[in-house]
Amino acid sequence: MLQPPSPAAAKALQPPSPAAAKALQPPSPAAFRAGIPPQGRRTEPFLGKANHGKIALILIALVTGLSLGFLQPLYGLFVLGSAGLLFGVFRQPVVGLGLMLLLGPVKAFLAAAYPTLPPDWGQAAFILTLGVWLARTAYQRPQVQLRPSAPLLALAGFTVVAALSLTQAQDPAAGLPELLKWIEMAVLALLVLEEARAGRAGWVVAAVLLAGSVQAVIGLWQFGLRGDGPEHFLILGRFFRAYGTFEQPNPFGGYMGLVWPVAAGLSLGLLKQSSFSLSSIISLSSLSSFISLISFLALALSFSRGAWLGAGAAVTTMVLFWPKNRRSGLFLLAGVLLGSWLVIRSGLLPVAVTDRLNEVAEFTQVSDVRGAEITAENFALLERLAHWQAAMELARAHPWLGVGLDNFEVAYSDVHLLNWPRPLGHAHNIYLNVLAETGVLGLMTYVILWGTIFVSTIRALRLNSGWRRGIALGLLGAVAHLTVHHLVDNLYVNNTHLYLGALLGLLLWLGLPQKLLSESRLFSLLAQQDTNRGSGFYNRSRK
Repeated sequence: MLQPPSPAAAKALQPPSPAAAKALQPPSPAAFRAGIPPQGRRTEPFLGKANHGKIALILIALVTGLSLGFLQPLYGLFVLGSAGLLFGVFRQPVVGLGLMLLLGPVKAFLAAAYPTLPPDWGQAAFILTLGVWLARTAYQRPQVQLRPSAPLLALAGFTVVAALSLTQAQDPAAGLPELLKWIEMAVLALLVLEEARAGRAGWVVAAVLLAGSVQAVIGLWQFGLRGDGPEHFLILGRFFRAYGTFEQPNPFGGYMGLVWPVAAGLSLGLLKQSSFSLSSIISLSSLSSFISLISFLALALSFSRGAWLGAGAAVTTMVLFWPKNRRSGLFLLAGVLLGSWLVIRSGLLPVAVTDRLNEVAEFTQVSDVRGAEITAENFALLERLAHWQAAMELARAHPWLGVGLDNFEVAYSDVHLLNWPRPLGHAHNIYLNVLAETGVLGLMTYVILWGTIFVSTIRALRLNSGWRRGIALGLLGAVAHLTVHHLVDNLYVNNTHLYLGALLGLLLWLGLPQKLLSESRLFSLLAQQDTNRGSGFYNRSRK
C-alpha cells in the first residue's frame, strides 16, 4: 500500500516558482551576443579585485618587454630576472623575505669587491617586501591582530632608551642607522608573524635555512676548495679560515651559530611528527640534518673562538631542554660533556684546534693591559682588552645614558690607552658596548629584552610539539649562542639583524595560543600526501 509523501518531499516535488524558472532559463541569443550574463550569476569587472594579480603581471610584462628592446642582452637578462622577482614578491611576500635573507649578508662582500655598486641589496629587498606587504594588507584589509607580546614590548623598551641616548651623543646622526636596525627587527618580526599566521610558516623556515646553507657552502669552499685567500686567514699551513660574504671569520661564525641550531632542532622535531609517513620524516629530517651539519662545520672552520664558545653554549642548552623530563636532560648533558672531554683529552684533534681551545680561557679573562708587552701572538687579545677598558671608562664618565648609540668610535679618542689609539668601531663585547653607548638604563633594558626572549622560547618549547617544538628548540640554541658569543664580539653587523628579525617572528608565532596557531601549508600538504598514501609513521609502527 502506497503512503502519501511527506510534506518536505511534497515541497521538493513542486514545480519552481515563475521567478526561479526565469532565472534558470538560458540567455537569449541577443543577450548572449550583447555579453549580458545569465541571471543569478555575477561577473567580476576587469579592473576588479580578483583580476589585480593578472593586471600586475600584464604591466610588469609590458614594461619588461619594452625595456628588453632597448637594452643589451646582459642588462636585459637582469631586467627580466628582476621583473620575475617583483611579480613573485607581489604574489607572495614570503618570496621577498627569502630574497632579503639571501642578499642581506652580501653587503660586506659587495662593499669590498665592488665599491662602485650599491652595497646594501638586503635593505633594498627589505623595503620592497615591506612595501608590498603593507600595500596588500591595506588593500585586502585582513584582520591583523597585534596582540601584546612580551618580546616586542621589551624590544620597544630598549629601542626607546637607545633613542634617548642619542641626546647625549657627539654625533647623533651616526646612531640613526643603528637605531633603525632595532626598528627593522621589530617590523620584520611582525611581518613574519602575519605570514606564519596565514599558513606560510613552513616557507619562512625554508627561507631561513636556505639563506644559512648558502653561506655555509661558501665558507666550506673558502676553507678547503678555493686554495687561496687572505694571508692573515691562513690556518693549518695551507687552509684558510671560513668567512663567507662577511669578509671576517668572527661575524661569519656568529651567523652560522644562528643557523645550525634551527636546522638541528627541526630535524629532531620531525622525528616526533606523528602525522607524517616514514618516507617524509626520513627525507625532511635528513635534509635538515645536512643543513645543520654543513652550518656547524662552517662555524668550526671559521676558527672563531667566540663562535666556538657560542656553539658550546648552544649544544649545552639544546641537549638540556630537548627531553621533556628535565632529569633526563641533565643525564644526557652529563654524557655529552663527558664524551667531549674524552675527545679533547685523547689527542685525536689537530694541534691547531687544541691550541685554539686552550686559548679560550685566556680569551675571556679581564686584565689591565696598560704597560703590557705587545707581541705578534698577543696583539689581538690585548687590543680587545684595551677596548674593554675604554668602554668601562666611557661608562664611568656617562653612567645613565652613555655616549649615544653607535658613538663608541666617536668618543673612543677621549679614553683610549696610549698604545691603542685606533678604534675598532665597537668594544668587542656587546654588553660593555651597550653600557658605554646607552648607559645603565640601556644595559638593563637590553638584558631584559634577551631574558624575555629566552623565557618566551622556553614557553614555546612547552606549548608546541612535533616540528614546531623542534623549531622552538633551535631558537633556544640560537639565543644561547648569541648570548655567549656576544661576550667577546658584536654580531649586529652585515644585516644579521634581519635574520634575527625572522627568527623573532617565528618565536612570536610559536607563542600564540594553540587555537590561533595555524598549521603551515607546506607541512600540511606533506601530511595530506602522506594520508593519501597511508597512515602515518607512528600509526603504522603500532600496527
